[in-house]
Amino acid sequence: MAAWTCCASPAMAVLELVIVAALLIVQAGAELTRVEHTPKTEGSLSILAVGDWGRRGQFNQTLVAEQMGVMGEKLDIDFIISTGDNFYDDGIANTSDPLFKESFTNIYTADSLQKPWTNLILCVLVVLGNHDYTGNALAQQDPAILEVDSRYNSVNKSFIVGAGVADFFLVDTSPFIQKYWNNSKYDWREVAPLTTYIDNLIQDLDDALTESTASWKIVVGHHPISSGCEHGNTSELVQLLLPVLKANTS
Repeated sequence: MAAWTCCASPAMAVLELVIVAALLIVQAGAELTRVEHTPKTEGSLSILAVGDWGRRGQFNQTLVAEQMGVMGEKLDIDFIISTGDNFYDDGIANTSDPLFKESFTNIYTADSLQKPWTNLILCVLVVLGNHDYTGNALAQQDPAILEVDSRYNSVNKSFIVGAGVADFFLVDTSPFIQKYWNNSKYDWREVAPLTTYIDNLIQDLDDALTESTASWKIVVGHHPISSGCEHGNTSELVQLLLPVLKANTS
């Protein structure tokens, strides 16, 4: 995970972002599923974002969750975004997999985090990472997951959250990465054929960004476009996704 660059016009209302992982901000729909969140009365918006967290509380996940609770209360957050790799090492097997509670429900226990992570009363808005795809990727979009924890909202593999001053475009980046397609452990149901899936996603994102009238357009994905870290740049996103973002930046 690495942060994407910011290219947004000045907000017409206060937009508070507490970034714990990666967000891409570009200048902010079409065929993508859209859900709406009503911002606070004064028009402000406060969110938390987190990624690569699904570790049964290990690797400081519990400590991060505690601080998320502190900041969630301080900022009176509207919702939480997860940028993927929600369950290590290989996603969840099904909606009753105990790993779900061990890495999510039993970890994010602070009162301020008991909002739907995208139920849009207070919820978690979720996209998938590559580790989620090596499990049952569709289980995280199964409505039955809400019966386990109503905060967990993976509306679709790619979707839009309209939140007044900002539109959030959550993009499924794993299918862009060619090396994953050469590995049989990935769950590509409802993704293949690849070319059609990516072409449609790029067109839908372009249309949605063009049509958005929000002051802020925030595009969220699991993989970095540019990164100085271990994994480096993601060449497929540089080639296929970056042009769409540049075309919709002013």
